[in-house]
Amino acid sequence: MLVRCRRISKGRADGFALVSSTPISFFGMLDPKTGVIQERGHELYGCSVAGRVLVFPHGRGSTVGSYIIYQLAREGRAPSAMICKEAEPIVAVGAIMAGIPMVDRPESFSFEIGEWLEVDADRQTIRTRR
Repeated sequence: MLVRCRRISKGRADGFALVSSTPISFFGMLDPKTGVIQERGHELYGCSVAGRVLVFPHGRGSTVGSYIIYQLAREGRAPSAMICKEAEPIVAVGAIMAGIPMVDRPESFSFEIGEWLEVDADRQTIRTRR
């Protein structure tokens, strides 16, 4: 299935989806050295974002989140791509600084954990394989 979207940060990447129905705060929620979500009670607690296509409604929290995304990339623990319902500046800046392809406003937001996704931000498309 091909889903149209809006480009936030250029590039193309693919990987298995890691999907959160709740917003993600990169500062405090994620360990920047391991890429593991460490906030107890979060639906993705204990999961690693490394090499996954991270799908979430939007970011939340501190402007330090941009630098956490950049640090994840430097540590080799960043998501391969990010998809949001609606991008906000903190996550968008982090994705751009880290060189992570990022899109938002997909015409369909029904992605599943473990689904293979191909994100082509330059063409403003997401291809799903179930």
